[in-house]
Amino acid sequence: MSSTRLVRLAVPVAIVIVVLMMVVPLPAALLDVLIAANIATSLLVLLVSLQVRKPLDFAVFPTIVLVATLFRLALNVSSTRLVLRDGYAGHVIDAFGHIVIGDSIIIGLVVFAILIVIQLTVVTNGAARVAEVGARFTLDAMPGKQMAIDADLNSGLIDEDTARARRKEVASEADFYGAMDGGTKFVKGDAIAAIIITLVNLVGGFAVGMIQRGMAPGEAIAQYSLLSVGDGLVSQIPALLMSVATGVIVTRSTSEGDLGGDVMSQLAKHRDALRIGGAAVLGLCLIPGLPKLPFLIVGSLVLLASTRANDPETELAALPGGAIAMPSGQPALVEPERDPVTESLRVDPLELLLAPDVVDLVDPARGGDLLDRVRALRRKTALDLGVVLPPVRTRDGAMLAPGTYEIRIGGISVATGEAPSGCLLAIGDAMDGLPGRHTTEPVFGLPAVWLPVEYRASAELTGATIVERAAVVTTHLAEMVRQHASRLLSLDDVRELLEVLKSDRPAAVEELVPSLLPLSGVQRVLQGLLDEQVSIRDLARVLEGVGQRARTTTDPDALLEAARASLGPALTQAYVRDGVLRAITLEPAVESQLAEALRAGEQGVVIALDPVTAQRLVSDIAALMTASEQRGELPVVLVSGPLRLPLRRLLKGSLPQLPVIGFAEASGLHQIETVGQVSSGREFAA
Repeated sequence: MSSTRLVRLAVPVAIVIVVLMMVVPLPAALLDVLIAANIATSLLVLLVSLQVRKPLDFAVFPTIVLVATLFRLALNVSSTRLVLRDGYAGHVIDAFGHIVIGDSIIIGLVVFAILIVIQLTVVTNGAARVAEVGARFTLDAMPGKQMAIDADLNSGLIDEDTARARRKEVASEADFYGAMDGGTKFVKGDAIAAIIITLVNLVGGFAVGMIQRGMAPGEAIAQYSLLSVGDGLVSQIPALLMSVATGVIVTRSTSEGDLGGDVMSQLAKHRDALRIGGAAVLGLCLIPGLPKLPFLIVGSLVLLASTRANDPETELAALPGGAIAMPSGQPALVEPERDPVTESLRVDPLELLLAPDVVDLVDPARGGDLLDRVRALRRKTALDLGVVLPPVRTRDGAMLAPGTYEIRIGGISVATGEAPSGCLLAIGDAMDGLPGRHTTEPVFGLPAVWLPVEYRASAELTGATIVERAAVVTTHLAEMVRQHASRLLSLDDVRELLEVLKSDRPAAVEELVPSLLPLSGVQRVLQGLLDEQVSIRDLARVLEGVGQRARTTTDPDALLEAARASLGPALTQAYVRDGVLRAITLEPAVESQLAEALRAGEQGVVIALDPVTAQRLVSDIAALMTASEQRGELPVVLVSGPLRLPLRRLLKGSLPQLPVIGFAEASGLHQIETVGQVSSGREFAA
């Protein structure tokens, strides 16, 4: 049998033997060996607890507490049987009894009672309280720690493997403190049991000695008191060691060293405190009546320790990332900390604020998977639009109404929604018979109902579409990201995209930037494409088209149209169904009239119509789009090239989702089907 298998079997076999010890009588010699093993085990556990750097390094400790407690109770049962049956329980118990009692039974019993009180009321109760508070605060801090890990992952500070390891550590820490909260109850129960067992031994031994053995009362008290105190002492010393180890573990905070090293290093940092303390102890020698020698020795040792302590100024050189060592006699230069006021000026590009009662959506312990959905959204956005979203900062919105959330871009609120706890969103036509609060789906504007979770089956029977709360929030966030993608594309993002492209297509980048166009010019072109929901994933082709046009002009509108022309059919692919592009067109007369109204402005070429005429044109196009959508079609507006961008600017305010395509961009398609046409029955004059 291999050594690994023997190690695995050792603990189960030991537990079975411990249980048998409570039933099967043990000889006194074997009991001596087991008592020695009990003391050695408790001492070893205490020493290990002093050496660990963080509690999770000794994660098996709660189980050890349980097994050790069971072992001590089994020893108590075995020793009690020997004490009452034979009046002798081995050399170890007899020796401990003589050490404590000595020549006075009363003094021995008092000392033993003090040991019991110290363990029960001080060490054990303190450790139990710390474990309880630690477990509560650890569980309360889990959502925040999970959000911090996901924020680091979203920002690229850590990879998936590191995030997975940190999540596992957070979960293990919560499990550990929960187990410690229960483990301290075993230690406390063990101390109470020791008191009861000692009283039973005293009373039972006195009765057995006088009734069965015919001893005199004084002789019975002397013999059985010695054995009872010895038995209690050999149990309470390991129990006290285990209680101290428990207290050390639950009060241990994460650090880079063991307990001894931390204590010495942290005390040594305070030289002035050691000097003042040593001087104060020496000052006690001046008080009449006090012995001089003890205070003189202790005060001198403290002053000696202060001379070997490190100066706090010289310690600055060892601070990570902070100080710089300077020559002797010169002050150390410390890197200034970040100003909190400056930090408060930072604006997160993309934020998701959750009301306090909605935070469960990001807590995996309560089934929340919102952060996983947000990560998936970032990947999907990169594939669909070719843009890597900035990290989505998810935080608590204490000022939000219950059950709501808010989406911010650049610190400005762009959308709000609701995701009440304990509810699901049911979307469908027959919503009147469902219990819950009627609302509107935030992205598509469909009628919906927030219904309690227990009515899910009833809603599905009516044909309603059931959407989880996290899916509602993610879908809403995705729509806002798609609409405001151009605002989210920063200059640094453009630089990063170009650096990635440069490794594969260096010529496409080097020919354009910065010789023909600055980085900000490229950003403006890409923002223009994103503003019209055009993917920039094929960035090389975009740069090639822009580079050719940039040789003759740097006009932003011309560069944008050149970028669109380079993408070609990719622009219209999303709107083609079964090889057919369904389009709303303008009659030639209408296009001619609009072309005459083109004017150059600060924001580019626009269609200069009076408000009433412009609204009439927008209304006609909106009516044709609505009619087409009711037939299940996905229409676009198809116009000549010079009119495309000005008409897009005119329609953007009222019909932001309606694509405007130029005839050149739609070339090469199998078929173009006109689903509506703006006729010349109206005059569109400037």
